[in-house]
Amino acid sequence: MGNRFYVDHEPTSSTYVDDDSSSSHSTTGTSATSTFQEDEQINETTCLQSSQREGNNNTYLSINPTTHCDTTYGCTTLSASPIPSTQIHARSESKTIWRTLLTRSKYYIPVLQWLPGYSTHTFQQDLLSGLSLSSLFIPQALSYATGLCRLPAIHGLYTVSVAALVYACLGMSPELSVGPEATVSLMVGSGIAHQKAALDPEAAAAVASLTALCVGVFSLGLSLLRFGFLDSLMSRALLRGFITAVAVTVLVQQTVFLLGLDQAAKDAGITPESATLERIGFIFAHRHAVHFETASLSFAALVSLFSISSIKRRIPRFQRIPEVLLVVVLSTLGCYIFRWDQLGVEVLGQVGSSSINSPFPFPSWPSLPPGADIQHILVNAAMISTVGFVESIAAAKSFARKHNYFVSANRELFAYGSVNLVGSLFQCFPSFGSLPRSKVHEAVKPKTQMSGAVAGVCTILVTSFFMPYLYYLPSATLSSIIFMAIVALLQELPHDLQFMWKVKAWQDMFMLGIIFFTTMIYSLETGTALAVLFSLIITIRQTSYPRITIMGRVKETMYKFSPIKNPQEVVEHLEDVLIVRVDEPLHFVNTGQLKDRLRRLEHYGDLSVHPSEASRRCEDLRYVIFDTGGMESIDASAVQILHEVIESYHDRGVHVYLVRVDPNVMPLLEKSGILDLIGMDQVLQEVTDAIQAIEYDMATCSVVVHSSTP
Repeated sequence: MGNRFYVDHEPTSSTYVDDDSSSSHSTTGTSATSTFQEDEQINETTCLQSSQREGNNNTYLSINPTTHCDTTYGCTTLSASPIPSTQIHARSESKTIWRTLLTRSKYYIPVLQWLPGYSTHTFQQDLLSGLSLSSLFIPQALSYATGLCRLPAIHGLYTVSVAALVYACLGMSPELSVGPEATVSLMVGSGIAHQKAALDPEAAAAVASLTALCVGVFSLGLSLLRFGFLDSLMSRALLRGFITAVAVTVLVQQTVFLLGLDQAAKDAGITPESATLERIGFIFAHRHAVHFETASLSFAALVSLFSISSIKRRIPRFQRIPEVLLVVVLSTLGCYIFRWDQLGVEVLGQVGSSSINSPFPFPSWPSLPPGADIQHILVNAAMISTVGFVESIAAAKSFARKHNYFVSANRELFAYGSVNLVGSLFQCFPSFGSLPRSKVHEAVKPKTQMSGAVAGVCTILVTSFFMPYLYYLPSATLSSIIFMAIVALLQELPHDLQFMWKVKAWQDMFMLGIIFFTTMIYSLETGTALAVLFSLIITIRQTSYPRITIMGRVKETMYKFSPIKNPQEVVEHLEDVLIVRVDEPLHFVNTGQLKDRLRRLEHYGDLSVHPSEASRRCEDLRYVIFDTGGMESIDASAVQILHEVIESYHDRGVHVYLVRVDPNVMPLLEKSGILDLIGMDQVLQEVTDAIQAIEYDMATCSVVVHSSTP
């Protein structure tokens, strides 16, 4: 006798097949305690579909998900699934407002999640990662402040300190390095250069801080309005075209400084707002005026930076070599010992007011300096907010996917807004996440956001005590650091172009080229505006057409329906009947083309047929079935258009059926008069119900016609 498998259940009957007797048996279960006998292990799972056990010929049939089988007693049905289940409540179980507040605060302030369980071992790794990050962070801050923003170098250090500390408390990504960023810094510098009047360094710093304040307010407002979806607004092609144009712009701009042509550029009328092509022409025209000592130092710095970086990628044990810090120290010592500054090599000079500087200025709200254009500042801040957020969240999400944790776009937007809002109080310029710097940070394996805080503290110490030692830091070295960081932005361009070519994404390649050449020929602001405009146009165009599908009956079936374009089945049109499935909620954006698309479906049976073709449906339409299972919501504008569509069918004598109507949509359909127009008897549960009603209507009409014939 085979093993017996008893299950607690209500009395029920089930059928099984015994190959030995070739007959069916009916068995009635009784309540008992589950037990096993040890002749043979019986699998306590659902029935295996048509599988054979070794050593016997009993076949297991899959009856339903709660049916269990025995080789001797057949299948029995459980009254409940053996998998335990619990009910999830939408509301929190917290009894008091304080417990709710604590739960919410941990969600919105991530430091409250990881700090209570923070360990010494974790801090050791974060300390090493933070020191490695600061060795890149501090030189980049000096470079971006002086080379891209055209501000005193001290403001770059302020920006690093505040951004690193604030993001460590509010940010969600341990790997993301938030601070001065190349694209954003260039946009800040461009915004300062395009002011109506020439600004002195103090006024320029005030404009940069005011821009940071506006960026912070914009970002916080978008976060509170839950506009985190903006990270999907700009396509990868548009963003790649814009970043590539920015990278080329910065490379050309820094080449002027690498070759020591900055003074010649001023004499030739090259200004910060000059177009990139104009700068390229200037470089070729003045190649004979290259400053030999500056160009030699720049070449040596670039070779050192790229060589050490290449070695680090190839040999993991050299991963912690701070190549940027090493080049900064060696070039500064060389300039101090050999007095390259007396040979015409430009140096950083004095940073701060004394040998011991305050790590932060006294906090105060930035004010608008005389001659500044607040309208231009607001427009520039809006562009910086969009571009900075899209770049930063893309980097944060890439790290989240790689290291298996979650990043919320809205919470990151709140963190970026807080970084810039707080930074504006301390004379900082706008800052966001930097992908190239974050990749370096990721390579040193930070455990938590404490790594960024360590980098911020290191910057504070350098700002307070070590600035006099940077007096002889060559400006060519800072330009070399910027050059290296910008080249990293171009590393993904070949891969993206190759992928677009492979999948024949001609539209994306065209958009990339348009954004690139527009930014190169005109200005950074024009390129930014065009990229955002194209994104909006593409988004509106793609959402303005409702996703509707024409359905048909599967060949040689009665009530099986499938999309007409289903490649796996032969689907046929129903004569006199149009079945339209609405696959998404309807709103004012996507219903503008609803009438035209329904007309094309009625005449051609397919939206891909060009309107110039002759109609492919010869019969007159008599019935329309709207399958609204995917229409989970509808707004007033859409329901008004739907009413007009149904009224048009009604005037033509076409019967309209609505099936699978969502309960949330039903009240609005009733108030709009649609249900009164078609009648409640034509609002049904499934497409099959509507087809049966149509068949009955056709049969009734046929009987009436025959009976009226003499």
